[in-house]
Amino acid sequence: MGVSEPLIQSSLLGEAIEHAPVPVFVADDQGNYVAVNRAACQLLGYSREELLRLSVSDVAQYDDAHLEWDDMSRAGSRVGSATLTCKDGTNVVFEYAAAATTVAGMPVFVGVGVRVLGDVHTRA
Repeated sequence: MGVSEPLIQSSLLGEAIEHAPVPVFVADDQGNYVAVNRAACQLLGYSREELLRLSVSDVAQYDDAHLEWDDMSRAGSRVGSATLTCKDGTNVVFEYAAAATTVAGMPVFVGVGVRVLGDVHTRA
């Protein structure tokens, strides 16, 4: 069995995303986090279990966040920047690319942080 086999590819991609140096957030169509990688947890200061109990609106609390979610839901994708509130109450601004897809038969949005902008954590 070679590395091009689908099962091996899924495993390799899963591990690569888990250990990637950029945050990856996966949310269902209601905005609830269903998967996050280690970098997402480190960026926001939550354990994986804590972050998976939250929704996009719990960490993206700025005024236009819900409008941006609605736009992405309608368009199917979005590239932009977001201000996320960390567990300790500080904010972090980062650029991201996000798009709708289907994983294990479930419609989801996958957001990948491209880069952190400016000072990593600022007080709200």
